[in-house]
Amino acid sequence: MNLLFAGTPEFAAQDLSALLQSKHQVLGVLTQPDRPAGRGYRSSTSAVKRIAQAAGLPLLQPERLKGAEVTEWMEKMGARLLVVSAYGLLIPAPVLALFPLGAINVHASLLPRWRGAAPIQRAIEAGDRHTGISIMQMEVGLDTGPVLLSEACEIHPQDNSKTLHDRLAPLGARLLIQVLDALESGTLRSRPQPQEGMLYAHKITKEEAVLDWSRSAAQLERTIRALNPAPVCSTTLRGTLIKVWEARLVPVGWPQSESQPAPAGTVVARTHQALRVACGDGLLDLTVIQKTGGKPLSVDQFCAGFQVSIGDVLGAA
Repeated sequence: MNLLFAGTPEFAAQDLSALLQSKHQVLGVLTQPDRPAGRGYRSSTSAVKRIAQAAGLPLLQPERLKGAEVTEWMEKMGARLLVVSAYGLLIPAPVLALFPLGAINVHASLLPRWRGAAPIQRAIEAGDRHTGISIMQMEVGLDTGPVLLSEACEIHPQDNSKTLHDRLAPLGARLLIQVLDALESGTLRSRPQPQEGMLYAHKITKEEAVLDWSRSAAQLERTIRALNPAPVCSTTLRGTLIKVWEARLVPVGWPQSESQPAPAGTVVARTHQALRVACGDGLLDLTVIQKTGGKPLSVDQFCAGFQVSIGDVLGAA
């Protein structure tokens, strides 16, 4: 089957790689424009662009999918189908209409739960025990189209967004090829998304990465995993920004020395392995932390160069 592919990050790159190894023909690739990234804020190419260039595929990087130039480029390719995976731009109705078979999308959740931009992070943050991949027929609405194929994936208790991504990405690539094969053979069947259970996975913001110690330890632990490796949760200690990469819940019943619980954000214990912090409900052990300009360190390594004392309050103004 002749198709165009639209995608940007590593998740999408695995789909493009699978397509290039399949019997289906990728006629061209759309990906987001190069953008500044990293400490040097240098222009960075997407994972999809690197694969497309290595394969010698025609490549287009529009800011928006509008305008005669974009439409003419896609029409000239003569593709029957558009495959979209983590592209990052909305696909307008006129673009969907260009393809005889429309467009299909590889989405990292079990729709209708977690439609939107950040399904992997939101599933971890919510404490979901399962997520998965849905291949759906695209409509004008955001992730509203009928599901062509889906498969569940367990969320492990220690998963962060990278480890879960790394299991979902190859699953998505496998299901994508299955859907294309079935579409070509005429055996594909779709099912409308149910009305119940819809949740929207809002885009992750840097503001929500700032830890609010008044929340429960369980909520904070999930947020820390969900926002690892980006944007990474943060707090402050005596005016210094501290990033928190890893943490674990303290079992219920750990004794505190004082009759009254410590205020939220207070360091109540310190070992070589962890800083134990009081939360709005429960206690959290911070195990891998980072000072601005440094690298992620164990607590023992971190405290060798930065003094942390019992009674210090994280996040204090």
